Amino acid sequence: MFMNAIIEIEKDFDLTEIINGEEVMSPSPFGKHQEISGNLYANMRNYVKAKDLGHAYYSPLDVILEEGVNRLQPDILFIRKDRMGIFQDWVRGVPDMVCEIISTGTYQRDTATKKEIYEKYGVPEYWIIIPELKIVEVLTIVNDKYKTYSIAEGSGVVISKVIDGFQIDVNDIFE
Repeated sequence: MFMNAIIEIEKDFDLTEIINGEEVMSPSPFGKHQEISGNLYANMRNYVKAKDLGHAYYSPLDVILEEGVNRLQPDILFIRKDRMGIFQDWVRGVPDMVCEIISTGTYQRDTATKKEIYEKYGVPEYWIIIPELKIVEVLTIVNDKYKTYSIAEGSGVVISKVIDGFQIDVNDIFE
C-alpha cells in the first residue's frame, strides 16, 4: 500500500516533456539553476501576489499546449488572474509568460526548439536566462515573432511587458 502511494507521487514529479510529439527526458537541474530559479520565482511571486495580478509557478509543472504534441515544463511561468481557467490539474493552454534557465545540455532545446514552440502557440512573453554569461533576455511577440523587449548582461534591470510594472535587477536573480 505504502509503495503504491510513493509510485503515484513519483509519477507527479516526472521530468519528461513532449516536444513536437517526441518524449524527451530531462536530467534534474543543478544547484545553481535552482538558486536562480528560486530567486526569480520568489521576487515574481511576491510582486504578482501583492498586486493581485495572477499566479507565478515553478517547475516541474506541465504546460499542455497541445495534447500529445507539446507538453513542456518551463522553469517559471505566470498566468494573469483573468486567465486562471487554464490552470487545472496542469496548465492546459497558453501561459502569459514562461522562463527557461539555460544549461549547457539544454541550450539548443531552450533557445531554438522551445522558443519556436512558445512562439507558435503565441506565449506573449518568453524569458531566457543564461547563467554562465549572466544574461537575462525578455522576448515578446511582435507580428507573430519573438523580439527582444528587455535585456541585461552582468548588471542592469529587465522589465516585463506582461506582468504590469514588474522589473528586476539581474543581481537579484544571480545572487
